[in-house]
Amino acid sequence: MSVKHFKIDDVTDWVQHTDRQIFLADVLDSSNSENMSVWFGRYGAGESNDWIVTYDEVIFIIEGRFTVRGEDGAKTAGPGELIFLTKGTKVTYSAEVPTLVAGATYPHWQDAQRESSHAHMLDDFHPA
Repeated sequence: MSVKHFKIDDVTDWVQHTDRQIFLADVLDSSNSENMSVWFGRYGAGESNDWIVTYDEVIFIIEGRFTVRGEDGAKTAGPGELIFLTKGTKVTYSAEVPTLVAGATYPHWQDAQRESSHAHMLDDFHPA
């Protein structure tokens, strides 16, 4: 067993979604955790992306405002609030203002996505 501590300043391997101001960085993934992923995300003002969630996910808003729109409507959260998504949910993530979020997924989000019929969506990400 162990206790780990992560800061956004420790992150070095960011990926970017297409040419948008959307950046993600895993701090826990299958290389250093058996069961879950933990990540940071930065969204520029007015940025959004469509996604199909192939894992369970919780998103914690650190700065800004973050909206997740799904088939059952939109949920918007601010600093200190969480949004929870279940596997199989088709969503649009968006930020009206510059936004910093952190998230946790079970199982590992990239592995689950790679093994799904939605693996092609990972092609939109490249090293930042």
